[in-house]
Amino acid sequence: MKVIDLDAPREFIEGAMKRVFLVEDSPYFKIINFNLAAGATFPVHSHDLDGQLSILVIEGSGVFLGADGAEIAAKTGDMLISEIREPHGVRAGSDMRIVVTIAPPI
Repeated sequence: MKVIDLDAPREFIEGAMKRVFLVEDSPYFKIINFNLAAGATFPVHSHDLDGQLSILVIEGSGVFLGADGAEIAAKTGDMLISEIREPHGVRAGSDMRIVVTIAPPI
């Protein structure tokens, strides 16, 4: 077992998304911490493989993005669960910290 402090890396780059660190990378899943400054977008994208992902908002607010311009309000504590093949992204309304889990890892 191990414990990782997700509160420590609170770095933001004005108007940009920053991949802060790879939290976990194993044969079973990958977890990545991203920080998005207010107004930044994690572009809508998808991957041509089977699996699922989650995007957990650990700080801030904005919107989860999907296919055909879909938007779902997102705030601290909200989690999006999606097939990896399904288009997904995030736009930050305020400084926003997200944790992305991908299984199986890509």
